[in-house]
Amino acid sequence: MKPLLSLVMDALMAALMAALMVALMAAAPLAARADGAAGPRAVPAARVGHAASAGLLGSALAGPRVVAVGEHGVVLLSDDRGKRWRQAGNVPVDSTLTAVSFVDDKRGWAVGHAGVVLATADGGETWTLQRRAAGEDRPLFAVHMFDAEHGVAVGLWSLVLVTADGGKTWDGVTLPKPEGAKKADLNLLGLFVDAKGGLFAAAERGTLLRSGDRGRSWTYLATGYKGSFWTGAALADGVLLAAGLRGSVYRSADDGKTWGRIETGTKSSVTALLVKDQQVLGLGLDGLVLRSSDGGASFKASVRDDHAALTSGVLLPDGTELLLSRQGVLAGDARK
Repeated sequence: MKPLLSLVMDALMAALMAALMVALMAAAPLAARADGAAGPRAVPAARVGHAASAGLLGSALAGPRVVAVGEHGVVLLSDDRGKRWRQAGNVPVDSTLTAVSFVDDKRGWAVGHAGVVLATADGGETWTLQRRAAGEDRPLFAVHMFDAEHGVAVGLWSLVLVTADGGKTWDGVTLPKPEGAKKADLNLLGLFVDAKGGLFAAAERGTLLRSGDRGRSWTYLATGYKGSFWTGAALADGVLLAAGLRGSVYRSADDGKTWGRIETGTKSSVTALLVKDQQVLGLGLDGLVLRSSDGGASFKASVRDDHAALTSGVLLPDGTELLLSRQGVLAGDARK
């Protein structure tokens, strides 16, 4: 019988982004780490010729540069709007990286399996290891940095970490118990912020959490949904969107007090929501692309010809859409 964590990971891999959680890496021999704790030894990411076809899970803009992260510690950089990509020169771990956040064109953070937090001060060219907790087997799935000092990372089994010193230290936060539950044991799968600096976490069981103090304390928002939310977004006018399992999209126009389900016409799961003004672009499994021009009040669904498992994307200032997937960087017109 497989260990509980392997079952959790396998289930989320099949559903969440078709790759957000890949199958657990084969058990490595325990070795003494530099901090004296026992756990698999950190191995730097290998530089390979086929890095652009690695499974990619997260992306962000670092000024005009696009930075994408994914399996095997791959970090890809593009300085020409996604036409050409190259692998970062130095990544100290080969763990799967799930998300990345930049505060300017130089300073960024990435998180992933083994509780890894990486930081860069040169636009993603080189990375340093800030945190690793291989013995816990609690991956981090999302990170948001408010500025160069303050940030939040979230992950498996209600794992919440906050920093106020640029990641030199990451402090754990204990979530309050959801109503009717004995403890908080949700998997926190995505983070997004609104125009006022409010932070939201997308989670299992139709759960959204909100923090007004940069992750130090949290409250729960009742959405009426029972499935998993994997992503969310906030529009400039305060509209909140959350999306996830089987094409589910929920919308609130009253600061999260009430929520309504938006019909998408698809059963393919939604993995990312990208926003520009009142335009919303939803990405998902099976090549799903959702488009809304009315702030998420309605969506039109289409499917890419390649049926790629879309995992992340970036909207460039000139309107270019860069889509990333389980199969790596996508070629061709993203608007198919």
